[in-house]
Amino acid sequence: MTDPGEGTTTASEPTDDELMARGAEGDEEAFRLLVRRWEAPVFAFLERMLGSPEEAQDLAQETFLRIGRQARSYRPEGRFKSWLFRIAGNLARSRLRRRKILTWVRFEPGRHDRAERSEPADERLEREERRQAVRAALARLPERQRRAVVLRRWENMSLARIAETMDTTVSAVESLLHRATETLRRDLGRRREIL
Repeated sequence: MTDPGEGTTTASEPTDDELMARGAEGDEEAFRLLVRRWEAPVFAFLERMLGSPEEAQDLAQETFLRIGRQARSYRPEGRFKSWLFRIAGNLARSRLRRRKILTWVRFEPGRHDRAERSEPADERLEREERRQAVRAALARLPERQRRAVVLRRWENMSLARIAETMDTTVSAVESLLHRATETLRRDLGRRREIL
């Protein structure tokens, strides 16, 4: 899967950097296009981090408000996705810290991973049980490990991009992912094939 807006634009489609520059000059349509391009990935990331569609929606809106406010200070270096997910990740971390006890609110079944109509009920049930086990195990990870796993597994970011997003080194990301993977494998036992 390629990033929307990064390396996938045609000659007629502006890059994320171009849209940010136009938005900084007051072009509201450019900013709306940028939001449309990135709202689904940001929402999915935040929902996985927080476990709550309502909180994810609130923080996605806050993410884009912050991007709008910071448009004039943005430096167009082709790193928009890292910058965007760093803002969203920082908001998620702040929200998680405000919770006294980090708990994982169940995802709405089938919201993002709809079963095919022809899938037998027993297979659908088994798949849903696997998903719930993964979500529960993911929720028990420390926030930085969880963020690294979500960015790698569901956002398909490279190690370098994750390091940039999390403001750390590639070796630190590798360590976070290694510890998270070991914990998840231990927690999931026989279900570890889904990692």
